[in-house]
Amino acid sequence: MGFDSDAKKSHVRYLVLLPNSYSSHSGGSSYRDKSATVTSWKHEGEEFLFCSKKAVLDGSKAIRGGIPIQTLDPGSWVPSMGLPESRSGNRPPTPGMVKMGLSVWTSPWKMMIRQDKCGTRRGEEFDFTTLLHTYVRVEDIMTTTITGLQNCTYTDKVHVGEHVEEREAVVIDENYDRIYQAVDGAVNVNQDMQTLGTLRIERDNLPDVVVWNPWQEKAAAMSDLVPMEYLEMVCVEAGAVTSRVVLPPAQQRTFSQKLIICRGQQVIL
Repeated sequence: MGFDSDAKKSHVRYLVLLPNSYSSHSGGSSYRDKSATVTSWKHEGEEFLFCSKKAVLDGSKAIRGGIPIQTLDPGSWVPSMGLPESRSGNRPPTPGMVKMGLSVWTSPWKMMIRQDKCGTRRGEEFDFTTLLHTYVRVEDIMTTTITGLQNCTYTDKVHVGEHVEEREAVVIDENYDRIYQAVDGAVNVNQDMQTLGTLRIERDNLPDVVVWNPWQEKAAAMSDLVPMEYLEMVCVEAGAVTSRVVLPPAQQRTFSQKLIICRGQQVIL
């Protein structure tokens, strides 16, 4: 991979959600917590993450935008797509069962998020799902395509059912909530190459990809989303959700997502 030597550094903002959280700084910025949100990622003044103008940023609810990072999912909880911090189920988190480290690195044209989950020695076997709910900013959802999902099996939560994706380029033109399973390789969010370009999403230990957009009717009912903002975003969420991850005591599992800006000829993949 080559980088333009004249490229300026990108800028990332973090907003930690839980009041008992703490942060540590080592080299680049590293934040550790049970739950955190990357709220902005700008390169040369251009924003690449969507965050609603009505997003609540005081920690009282999930942030509608950025990259809310869901890090704990104990027991029988099944994540609700597009609602990153909603929880239901009958088993609360067990203190001391799992520890999580979160790190974010940026360099010109790319950002990488890494999660480290470690079962504690005194804990029992821990099973969970995890998602990086990436709200990608788009200029117009109607002209945006998503590639890298062809031939993948997906679960459609809107129309209900399991199907195989036949399209090379996925177009979002309705309420969309699909879980693509065992996605092999990078997923690309494609726009005008001279403006936002293509955002390439590479994943490690995150085999599934959720694609979500509430569309007009559901967007209008959301208190933390401006009604027409659904045209300016699409969630492309790297995760491990179709099969639960089992973490034995004292063992560690690392998950990572890399976002790469591909615009014009300034990045060569």
